[in-house]
Amino acid sequence: MKLKKGDNVIVVTGKDKGKKGKILKVLPADNRAVVEGINISKVHQKPRTRGAKGQIVDRPMPINASNLMIVDPKTSTRTRVGIKSIGGKNVRVTKKSGSELK
Repeated sequence: MKLKKGDNVIVVTGKDKGKKGKILKVLPADNRAVVEGINISKVHQKPRTRGAKGQIVDRPMPINASNLMIVDPKTSTRTRVGIKSIGGKNVRVTKKSGSELK
């Protein structure tokens, strides 16, 4: 899985197609990622203290990694990711512009 926490991604397919967001959490065992503002679902939350009311909260849910692509920092378009060895270290680079991803 070539997606990391903090990457800017774009949704390729699904109900949120075309939306961009930042990865909040990566779940490599499930091949999924949680992206801010994408795949929002309403979750019912119980009250925390006695006498308080419960509430309905919007929460981003995991989306399959195959539906996400990295946004190229130079061109702001979607791109694939490759790995290049620079100075003995493997670094993720974009296929379109060849720029390094942090």
